[in-house]
Amino acid sequence: MTTTPAAPFSAARYIKEIGRGVNGARALPREDAQTLFDAMLAGRVSDIELGAVLMAYRIKGEAPHELAGMLEAAHRHCLPLAAPPDRPVVVIPSYNGARKQPNLVPLLALLLARDGVPTLVHGSRAFHGRVTSMALFEALGVPLCATTRAAQDQLRDASHPLAVLPIDVLSPALSTLLDKRAIIGLRNSSHTIVKMLQPVGAHTPAEALRLYSYTHPEYRETLTDYFSHEPANVLLARGTEGEVVADARRSGRIDWLHDGHQRTMVDPTSGSIGEVPELPAGTDVADTAAWIRKVLDGTVPVPAPIVTQIDTIKECLKQATRVAWASPV
Repeated sequence: MTTTPAAPFSAARYIKEIGRGVNGARALPREDAQTLFDAMLAGRVSDIELGAVLMAYRIKGEAPHELAGMLEAAHRHCLPLAAPPDRPVVVIPSYNGARKQPNLVPLLALLLARDGVPTLVHGSRAFHGRVTSMALFEALGVPLCATTRAAQDQLRDASHPLAVLPIDVLSPALSTLLDKRAIIGLRNSSHTIVKMLQPVGAHTPAEALRLYSYTHPEYRETLTDYFSHEPANVLLARGTEGEVVADARRSGRIDWLHDGHQRTMVDPTSGSIGEVPELPAGTDVADTAAWIRKVLDGTVPVPAPIVTQIDTIKECLKQATRVAWASPV
């Protein structure tokens, strides 16, 4: 059986707008950004044009409305993942991994699932020089889902609703764009978009609570502005080395962005915490997995900032569920 190759897509007129440098580049209309990103994901853009687009956006940056168009295109290239019938899912993107601090995304996900919260972690299997969540889940004996059907079945498991889904399974097209980093040596737009995915059901705010993090405080304002103007159900907080899990060493602000509103759920008066836990080095999979096991079995207490993060997630789910899943009177 043969397949018809995708028709080539000329990106020249788009590159002419976005590729004029920092001062001369212009943002594309939302519809054009969607069309261009869809063609990129479909493999219709030649290598030389694709490289030009990726570098142009790396220099120019994506405007909020361009991100919105790209995200719409990305959702079209995700394999179907049905939502649980009665509960929203917590969606945790994991694409950075650990460099120095331990990657505690698996701990966050396992604690949520243990409490009956449907939790989906999607991310990259490997990242050179970093410890990924996927590697840690495998070290902890948690299998990675081989299909989106397996993931949706896991999310409906009443006793432990956790699905860990590699991005190459969820969206081979996005995975291919992410892999361009190894060739170009720099991040590209797909690294931003993949963390914004709401891959469950019809991609609506009612079906999932997304966790999103920022590193630089000024980026929080950009994200707040974006999620305030787009359909959203997002918890926004400063993460740990680019991961969405709370920093185990200090408390931090957590904002809930939903239905066009912003609400600060956690606003600590000080970033420090009373007792800083003794953490493993973040560069060893076995050591981190062993420490996570100790927390799960109660030998080591759950770090206070992660307790706060979990409590906040549950409170947002409770409030959102009360509205979205209420039975008709």
